Amino acid sequence: MTVMPRPSILSVEPYVGGESKIPGVNRIVKLSSNEGAFGPPPAAIAAIEAMARDAHRYPDGGAKALREAIGARFGLDPARIVVGNGSDELISLLILAYGGEGTELVMSAHGFMMYDITGRWAGCRIIKVPERNLTADIDGMLAAVGPRTRLVFLANPNNPTGSILPQSEVERLRAGLRDDILLVLDSAYAEYVTRPDYDAGAKLVDASGTTIGGRAVGTTVMTRTFSKIFGLGGMRLGWCYAPAPVVDVLSRVRGPFNVNAAAMAAGIAALGETGWMQCAIEHNTLWRGRVVAALEAAGIKVWPSEGNFVLADFGTPAKAKAADDALKARGLIVRAMGGYGLPQCLRITIGTAEECTMVTEALTAFMHG
Repeated sequence: MTVMPRPSILSVEPYVGGESKIPGVNRIVKLSSNEGAFGPPPAAIAAIEAMARDAHRYPDGGAKALREAIGARFGLDPARIVVGNGSDELISLLILAYGGEGTELVMSAHGFMMYDITGRWAGCRIIKVPERNLTADIDGMLAAVGPRTRLVFLANPNNPTGSILPQSEVERLRAGLRDDILLVLDSAYAEYVTRPDYDAGAKLVDASGTTIGGRAVGTTVMTRTFSKIFGLGGMRLGWCYAPAPVVDVLSRVRGPFNVNAAAMAAGIAALGETGWMQCAIEHNTLWRGRVVAALEAAGIKVWPSEGNFVLADFGTPAKAKAADDALKARGLIVRAMGGYGLPQCLRITIGTAEECTMVTEALTAFMHG
């Protein structure tokens, strides 16, 4: 072909999501994509069904009702909330708006793959900073910042490692960055964190542009999703909380109807489902602990996690592949981590009680086989 894209586009490998099928296997247990254990809330399902009658109508391009519902649920200003076709879309828009050719994006070595993919698509130079014990190294990230750095991404908790940084470390990262660097805090798994001192990012967003201790605080954005605890991954619904100037930029570059009406209705209903979040949090905390205990008892190293998944470390890529094959033989799909530079590991979503029991029994049998 004589028509060619920008060279940076050709450096991008298409994103591959978690597997969902095994040839020749009828019953599949999918624990590869960190989807909510219980599916969508009943009220969200009803809202999606009801919207079918009005599918010929365009959605509210400003997502006013959804932004107000998010603001009420999390105590945030709706005017500073932007919704997107999953938080992936918002991450992409931020990178395209503030990055691009000649700029640098800094992230931790095992951070979420979409920062790397979209950054290279935009033409950024991606700098992946080695981690300490599979946890983001703030000193290393600050040392990696150069004159061309415009974006720093931090997932907290991190996917796929499950690691988390204390608030003091996140604040130290922000304090060490120049004012012209945008810090994006990806808090997709925030709802699962039970630590009392945890803040998903709203405090730093609110502090953007102010002065604390005689030092100006730079711009921070927090991204969130409905795909995990609210079980709406298939609806593609995410949101971010940002300072007004960033909201203005995102409003200029996003599509006029970037979120469909059924997704917005489902999101509003999910937020209003009484007891849903608390039940999901309690289940996740209980069964994550049980999965960790069972895998460790079987002789498998499990990295600490604050998400709705665990990272099982088998020591070598060959053993991880054998374990993955053993799970697939029983219809159990987890996520191989070779694409994240962790070929010795498998990421396992915390599913229902039955699903968690099935995967731990299968891996115990594998280790003792």
